[in-house]
Amino acid sequence: MTVNLTLVLIAASLLGCGVYLVLERSLSRVLIGLVMIGNGVSLSFMVAGGPAGRAPIVTKGGDTTGLTDPLPQAMVLTAIVITLATTAFVLAMAYRSWQLNGHDDVQDDIEDDTIRRLAHRDVTSEAYDATTSDFPGDDSSGDLGQGPDDDPLAADAAEMRSQ
Repeated sequence: MTVNLTLVLIAASLLGCGVYLVLERSLSRVLIGLVMIGNGVSLSFMVAGGPAGRAPIVTKGGDTTGLTDPLPQAMVLTAIVITLATTAFVLAMAYRSWQLNGHDDVQDDIEDDTIRRLAHRDVTSEAYDATTSDFPGDDSSGDLGQGPDDDPLAADAAEMRSQ
């Protein structure tokens, strides 16, 4: 089986450019990147399917030599459907983001930024409760000897949240 190198390079470039665009902050670029990834995957399946041949319709007692493998075609059809659904979802997210914010850039989450700054100062977030446990029968109440009012950095954490 010979593989067309041009199609392999086109599929690789579609996948590479698609991944680059998906890593951007703009949802419109993410959308274009997902479409490029879907097309690259479809092209990869068709290249991996081998050369063209006769239609894979077998009659009773018919000759089966030279028939095309139908599995790559089914995989491409599945990839097209998945790409269409993902495109519709990201398009709806981009439209809603445009309605709410007037742009389609994904912003950093405020709580993530707060957690990052508190972790840098080694302070726990207000959302963390050391007195609860996910393990049944665990009677520990977090750090022994330090209650929620004994936190020496609580004033710093409250000041950071108010900014």
